[in-house]
Amino acid sequence: MDDHGRLGAFLQARRSQLQPQDVGLATYGDRRRVPGLRREELALLAGVSSSYYTRLEQGVSCHASAEVLDAIARALRLDETERHHLRDLATACRHRGAVRRSPAERLAPAVGDLVRNLHEVPVVVTGRRSDVLAWNTLGHALLAGHVDPTGPEHPADRPNMARLVFLDAHTRELYADWPAKARAVVGNLRLVAGRHPEDTRLTSLIGELTTRSPEFAGLWADHRVRACDTAEYELRHPLVGALTVRQQTLTGASEPEQALVMMTTVPGSASHAALELLARATATATGAGAAAGPSREAVVAREV
Repeated sequence: MDDHGRLGAFLQARRSQLQPQDVGLATYGDRRRVPGLRREELALLAGVSSSYYTRLEQGVSCHASAEVLDAIARALRLDETERHHLRDLATACRHRGAVRRSPAERLAPAVGDLVRNLHEVPVVVTGRRSDVLAWNTLGHALLAGHVDPTGPEHPADRPNMARLVFLDAHTRELYADWPAKARAVVGNLRLVAGRHPEDTRLTSLIGELTTRSPEFAGLWADHRVRACDTAEYELRHPLVGALTVRQQTLTGASEPEQALVMMTTVPGSASHAALELLARATATATGAGAAAGPSREAVVAREV
C-alpha cells in the first residue's frame, strides 16, 4: 500500500468505527449498507465538502491543510496520539521519499552505558522496528530467557519483540492478558510506520507478521494507534510464577528511535519478591558459569 492508500485506509477505518449516535447525528431508522458514519456525514461534521473528503479518503488528493486535518481529527474524535499519526500520514502522502534499504540500527553508546549500569531492574532496549538492541541479564531472564542472550550483538539476527509476541509460543504464554499486549505492539508499530513509510525493513516485518499471524492481520486492519509509554502486565514466568510488572518506556532527545524499556514492581509485594528470586537465580547461574570457565554467552549477557 502506498502513502496515498495509508492515509485513506486510516480515515476509512476510523470513520467506520464511529456510529451516528456517537456524534449526535439522528438516523431516523434508516438502514445502512456500511458500518459507521457515511462520508457525507463525516464531511458535514468536519466542515468540508463531501466531494473533497471523498477525494482525500480515496487517495485522489492528499494536500489537506493543517486546519482541515484538525477539523477531520475532531470529527473522528481522535486523541492526541491519533492526531499526530494522521498528520504523519498526510505528510508522507505529500512528500513521498525514495524507498531504500534501511540499515540495521546501532545501539547508541549513551544508551549502552545505561544498560550496563542498571542491574536490579529488568531493562530491554528496542529500536524503531522493535528489534532488541540490548538487554541486561535480568531483562533477558524476565522476558526472553529461552532466547540466545547474545542475540542483540548480531544485527542480522536480532530478536524482535513484535515477532516474539505474535510468533513465539513461550512469549504468548508469558503474558496473562496476551491480547492486551498484542494490541499495544500493533498500535506502536502503526505509529512508527506512519512516521517512517520509507523503511523497507519495517515494511518487511509488517508483511511477515500479517502473513504468518491471523491475529496480527486482524489488529493491523483495525488501524488503532497507541504510544508505548507506561503499561501494567501480569506475567506467568516459567521459573518464578506469576508477577505483575509496570513497563515504562523512556526515550532520549538525542536518540528518539531507541526505547529504554524498564520493568518495575511494587516494593514489598509478591511480585517484587518473585523478581528478586529471579535476580538471585540469574546471578547464581551466571556465577556457576564463571566458576567453570565463563562461556562467551555468559560474558556477553553480563556485559550487555
